[in-house]
Amino acid sequence: DHANCEKKAASSALQLTYRYIEKPEVLIKVSRLAREEMHHFEQVVALMSARNITYTYLSASRYAGELKRCARPEEPGRLIDTLLIGAIIEARSCERFEALASVLDKEIGFFYLSLHKSELRHFQDYLELANAEASPAEIHDRLGLFLTIEKQLIQQEDSTFRFHSGDPVVGSSV
Repeated sequence: DHANCEKKAASSALQLTYRYIEKPEVLIKVSRLAREEMHHFEQVVALMSARNITYTYLSASRYAGELKRCARPEEPGRLIDTLLIGAIIEARSCERFEALASVLDKEIGFFYLSLHKSELRHFQDYLELANAEASPAEIHDRLGLFLTIEKQLIQQEDSTFRFHSGDPVVGSSV
């Protein structure tokens, strides 16, 4: 699931480079972010391979999809919402990597701590880009909305256990 999350994060960043070609500040930051996410993907796949774990496709959790479904369809709201959703997802990844690092073996724990730093920077980049596109009041309102939706997603039972899933249902699928 972690490898898939890194690949999806890179894909989301790349989508922004196609959609917002008139915004060089967005293009530069998200293209760097996409490269870093793909590097993380490669690192995760290498760690899996070293541990004889086969990389396979896993279905996505509902977390990011449900957040993205609530984004406004028209511009500039679509860009602002997409950037704020990206910031939230990166912030949660940051928190989860930090929490997991102390309970995993030393190699993976160290790796997750290094990812924690990257996710923090990604969160800050997305938030900085959103702040450049909207007023503080709009950022506050939209962020509040998405955090409320996110809280509901995290607290609801989830039949598929993923890095970004809600409370796992007993007997849920992996």
